[in-house]
Amino acid sequence: QVQLAESGGGSVQAGGSLRLSCIASERAFCKYAMAWYRQAPHREREFVSVIRPDGTTNYADVVKGRFTISQDNPKRTVYLQMNDLKPEDSAVYYCKADRLPGPTWLSCPTNNWGQGTQVTVSS
Repeated sequence: QVQLAESGGGSVQAGGSLRLSCIASERAFCKYAMAWYRQAPHREREFVSVIRPDGTTNYADVVKGRFTISQDNPKRTVYLQMNDLKPEDSAVYYCKADRLPGPTWLSCPTNNWGQGTQVTVSS
């Protein structure tokens, strides 16, 4: 299992910014796609963004142009820079690590989740 620890959540006003961090425990050999998800009260958990070891990224349409995912491999940390925050961005944000596809990575753990960090945006 990969241990994930998120930080950086908080309360901001609409239009403000926050940067979330997710640090992963070290696991030799394995490589992961690192993603951010979020879950608002009474709603299902939804995908926000992902970054792969080769640096490729994807974003949910609702955050494109406002959020930026990045990684610092030596620090085993993934970041989510969130700008122009809106009240509808309020949620618990979770970090997730998934092993890469293919037989090389079958021994690596997948579907690893952090405990989440709360983001609250007021209007």
